[in-house]
Amino acid sequence: MTLPPSLANAVTAWLIAFPALFSIINPLGASLIFAQATEGRERRDVVALARSVALNSLVILLVSLWAGGAILHFFGISIDALRVTGGLVVAARAWVMLQQPKANEERKERQALQDGRTASAADLRETAFFPLAMPFTVGPGSISVAIALSTSRPDIMPEADYLMGVSAAATTMAVLIAGLYSSAERVVLLLGVTGARIVSRIAALILLAIGIQILASGVSGFLTTAIRQALH
Repeated sequence: MTLPPSLANAVTAWLIAFPALFSIINPLGASLIFAQATEGRERRDVVALARSVALNSLVILLVSLWAGGAILHFFGISIDALRVTGGLVVAARAWVMLQQPKANEERKERQALQDGRTASAADLRETAFFPLAMPFTVGPGSISVAIALSTSRPDIMPEADYLMGVSAAATTMAVLIAGLYSSAERVVLLLGVTGARIVSRIAALILLAIGIQILASGVSGFLTTAIRQALH
């Protein structure tokens, strides 16, 4: 069965965006810390908080995907420059995650627990945006990845199809966050610290490859432009 061209393009865009977002956000590992932040709370409160965090994270991702590139274009930065910069940021972030997984975990834990204040908050909903959605779930690294993705549309793909695909990837990510955070205690029992670190390493390796690919497309664009100018 052959998919309609627009749907096929959207699926391709989803396959580009989802692995990158999953790798940088790492909801499996983050759910272990979320379990600490909500320890001792009623199940219904934890589920409601997980859904709020997921919704807030989705809004942040969509704004970054839709408007990030446009904002940078406003300052006269070219697509290829955005790709090179975004690729470097993503690759550098992935390299740190790959080489120093423990340091990354400790940073995430500080963001979520806020020295214990998150767990002791009278109303968990007060933490749904800060610090649990941003910067814990979707921080500067995730926003950088989203902006890089917004500039990574293949030249042959219509912009509307690409936006539909990457937006679907962000939505899938939000659903996954809600599900894993809601079931954080079960994830802790299933994975444990060692399992979470293995997932983090694999995710970091995938993210590094994605960053290199984005960087390579930017460099290729610069070289193509330079060759065309030289021939003319």
